[in-house]
Amino acid sequence: AQKGSICVDGVSLTVNAVNGSRFQLNIVPHTLEQTIISTYRAGTRVNLEVDLIARYLERLLLADPAAHSGDEAGLTLETLAHHGFHHD
Repeated sequence: AQKGSICVDGVSLTVNAVNGSRFQLNIVPHTLEQTIISTYRAGTRVNLEVDLIARYLERLLLADPAAHSGDEAGLTLETLAHHGFHHD
């Protein structure tokens, strides 16, 4: 996938790589020092904002064949919830 950007808790970061349902970020020392990112631990819940969310959702959904059931086509709220996306 092409590199892009994603906002994590309001901090815009560069996406270095996408592999299946995971992505790697570039975090420069200044950003690490000036944000709460240094406090994150495995499992920390964060708010994600992307301008090209479809690219990442497609990779996430394709990584789990169980997400596609029967004749059901398209993206549903249930599928998003199954993959950790929540709505209010």
